[in-house]
Amino acid sequence: MTHDANDPLSNLYDVPVRLSVELGRTEMPLSDIATLGPGAVVELGKSAGESLDIRVNGKLVARGEAVVVGEKYGIRIVEIVRAGGRDGQSAQTTSEPPQEKEHAA
Repeated sequence: MTHDANDPLSNLYDVPVRLSVELGRTEMPLSDIATLGPGAVVELGKSAGESLDIRVNGKLVARGEAVVVGEKYGIRIVEIVRAGGRDGQSAQTTSEPPQEKEHAA
């Protein structure tokens, strides 16, 4: 990919980042997890057909839908999440528990 030499961010475009797609989440007691085995089904909080969260280094940046590309899965981007999030929600706080900060005594 060629980059515009006048773009002030052009030096960052080759920095590797981790992109992940989240199918869903759930909470369950450890006792239930201990009983899981082959063939067990764990129900997730997302409904079938609901957009999947696309995260870069853990931060929600987009939503998409799963597609099959040859013999692999892919994701089709359907929405870019802006810094303010969707529907007035902060993109920084969606589905993520708040991070506790350590305070010096």
